Amino acid sequence: MNSVESGESRVESVNFRAYGAHELLSTLDSRLSTQTPMRILFLTHGYNSLTQRLHCELASRGHEVSIEYDIADSVAEEAVALFRPELILAPYLRRAIPESIWKHHVCLVVHPGIVGDRGPSALDWAIQEGEKDWGVTVLQAEGEMDAGPIWASAEFPMRRARKASLYRFEVTEAACRAVLEAVEKYTAGNFRPRPLAEAGGRGRLRPLMRQADRTINWQRDDTATILKRLDAGDGFPGVADTLFGQPCHLFDAWPEDVLKGQAGEVLARRETALLRATVDGALWIGHVKRPGGIKLPTSLAFADEVKDLPEAALSGWWAEDSATWQDIRYEEAGVNENAVGFLHFEFYNGAMGTRQCQRLREAFLWATTRPTRVIVLMGGADLWSNGIHLNLIEHAASPADESWANINAMDDLAEAILRCDSQLTVAALQGNTGAGGCFLARAADQVWARNGIILNPHYKNMGNLYGSEFWTYLLPPRVGEEGARRIMQRRLPMTAGESVAGGFYDACLAADPAAFRVDLARRAFELATTTDFPIRLAEKKAKRTKDESEKPLAAWRGEELAQMTRNFYGFDPSYHVARWHFVQKSLPSWTPRHLARHRDLDWRQPP
Repeated sequence: MNSVESGESRVESVNFRAYGAHELLSTLDSRLSTQTPMRILFLTHGYNSLTQRLHCELASRGHEVSIEYDIADSVAEEAVALFRPELILAPYLRRAIPESIWKHHVCLVVHPGIVGDRGPSALDWAIQEGEKDWGVTVLQAEGEMDAGPIWASAEFPMRRARKASLYRFEVTEAACRAVLEAVEKYTAGNFRPRPLAEAGGRGRLRPLMRQADRTINWQRDDTATILKRLDAGDGFPGVADTLFGQPCHLFDAWPEDVLKGQAGEVLARRETALLRATVDGALWIGHVKRPGGIKLPTSLAFADEVKDLPEAALSGWWAEDSATWQDIRYEEAGVNENAVGFLHFEFYNGAMGTRQCQRLREAFLWATTRPTRVIVLMGGADLWSNGIHLNLIEHAASPADESWANINAMDDLAEAILRCDSQLTVAALQGNTGAGGCFLARAADQVWARNGIILNPHYKNMGNLYGSEFWTYLLPPRVGEEGARRIMQRRLPMTAGESVAGGFYDACLAADPAAFRVDLARRAFELATTTDFPIRLAEKKAKRTKDESEKPLAAWRGEELAQMTRNFYGFDPSYHVARWHFVQKSLPSWTPRHLARHRDLDWRQPP
């Protein structure tokens, strides 16, 4: 334990590094159980994964949360006047809170840096400079950015990972711990936050990281150095570089252990990625963004240039022994009929294009021919699936036609999982999952989710998209007709625990990723070795036969796709407009009404 002396109160602070995230939040749950609920206003640049997680955590503890996007000072001031919050939280901002607000309200800012760290590129610098430990600080907004008094902090060990990956797990878990601790202190009413000058710590003021700080020299820098720079820029803004003599920003890098060549040379292609040599190895570059364009798979963005490159194809679906880029890979554990197959699919940002769906279906059907009892659909380490690939659709000559091809390929995959009668299937959600991915997972016999992930099981935020993946067949039997209507209409995120409590998913497993994988493997082997396995498999076959006789899967699919046809080809362009704004990363012009509760017509100001 660490202790923090604050005036007359002594507040104990649990060290994030000594405990798993689930144990930390459980400890805080017991502390917060007696707290009086508050009105908490989020001021945020967007509704990103961290904002969603904090929204869920605070709402589950009884707090009344409303959200306003940081569009303009006047809009934020109006939100404060309407909601009259007791506390303001800024989980994700790109500019300072206006003085007209922070002078009159306690505003807590979530900064993804250790105590004393200041500046807008905290995590970028930590990754690029090889920090061994990092953290999150919750501080009070004042005149100078990131320089206000400190309410809470949490540290964590760094790992070799991309910025987006660290943000989704370590930063998010630490932020939850620190924010809940800060809220506890605020409701206690007698806590005095530490001024930055008294807080100590090894953090320092660092500037915005610019492209000059990220520059790669392919003829001089080794693989580890280049990978750090690409990891630090992944997600946004990428690393400015050139390919085939053309300027672009690089994203999505994977090391290669075997293939090598002259430093800087583009050596080969594999599916969507290109292999580029370094002075001591090579890196696969999965995605790029060309000037004026959108982020695309590298082999598509440079389609003409890659035609003559050799294809470094893999021999099959089995996981390679050496480090390489392999977006779909299969592993097996156990022996004879008790074996379990693990099918991984690591798709960038969880987006699944037409060919990716087709290839994954091929891999799944191949996996069903293996002498196993259970197939576990692992998804990726950070994201399971977010449904159809909006960037590829936007890039297509006909976005409507590509939308149609993509959703049919998703449905083909979902149907293959639903019709599997040779094994029991498990969807193992290690990371966040959204839209069609949530229902693709539900096509499996069991869905086991890691505690701490965020689910968005709805489609309407994408221009009132109706959705498919057999959700009309899969969802109501699990949650009831009214429950299905509520999930699809409310358009709000759901935690893994909520999904299980509501009957949508089947189990909520350990929060720590390593512990989750151990727990998952144990459960999968128990499923494979249970004495009543033949009965379970027979019951599965019988249910599928019964359901098919009552209403074929083709009928469910046809009804859903009839609605999707209107989205793709109908007179209402809402889906195409929403997709364009999503792909272009347009700044929001307003806060969606399902988030800004204070702007509901039936909202009543508190007395």
